[in-house]
Amino acid sequence: GPDGRLRTEFVQNGSATGRMSCQDPNLQNIPIKTENGRRIRTGFIAPKGKKLVAIDYSQIELRIAAGLSGDPILTGVFQRGEDVHAATAAQVFGVPPELVDKEMRRRAKVINFGILYGMSPHGLSVAAGMTREQAVKFIDRYKEVRAPLFAYTDSVKEKAKKDGYVDTLFGRRRPMPDIHSSNFMVRQGAERAAINMPIQGTEADLMKMAMVKIDDILRSQHNNCNMLLQIHDSVLIECPEEVAERIGEMLKDTMENIYKLPVRLDVDITIGDNWGEL
Repeated sequence: GPDGRLRTEFVQNGSATGRMSCQDPNLQNIPIKTENGRRIRTGFIAPKGKKLVAIDYSQIELRIAAGLSGDPILTGVFQRGEDVHAATAAQVFGVPPELVDKEMRRRAKVINFGILYGMSPHGLSVAAGMTREQAVKFIDRYKEVRAPLFAYTDSVKEKAKKDGYVDTLFGRRRPMPDIHSSNFMVRQGAERAAINMPIQGTEADLMKMAMVKIDDILRSQHNNCNMLLQIHDSVLIECPEEVAERIGEMLKDTMENIYKLPVRLDVDITIGDNWGEL
């Protein structure tokens, strides 16, 4: 724009799960794990006298999965503030938490997130550097220690077959017409989507509720602060340097308490002069 600022267009109905997307340009898809992506992000700079504040939900999809499934062990890990990937590794490998090494934790992290998207033994073997046989055993053991979670995902698939839709915690529905497809690949894809939608969709609902509340707070109490960008499970705020920490803490409290789930929500705050620092 003429003021030198870059603006994106947000789309509320561009995703089947309800997540907001953006386009022209798509600022949500700038990679954070590559050197070029990080360099690009450093080009998004706060004006003089201001800071960027990033407020991120931590592992929100796993927390929602724990809450929706009623898995007492997974819920307990989050309630106690433990490292969920290390705790999962200890359970799956059958070792005390202090004996979990980096490779064990990495494999557990892959399966913790992958299982929400219907990860197959082949997918796990590629992502975690295992043989297929190791991956099959790993998933079988994971199903044992996360039995309530798998009982929940099975019930979601059955609901999709019976009702023709799945819904979020707040009742927003996604029709699943392909769940009865005669094509195995299409049907399997629909089953994966059915499992993922209530979890990712509930996350999208919570984030939109939080954004509405954040906007109310900023307009009424800090109208010199602006919500710039939403990236799935995080929000980027621009505010004067002197109030950055206070705004971060205030909005952290808002986001963590936006709705009472069986599992507590946890938010991380980072503050910097450019997006690359966050």
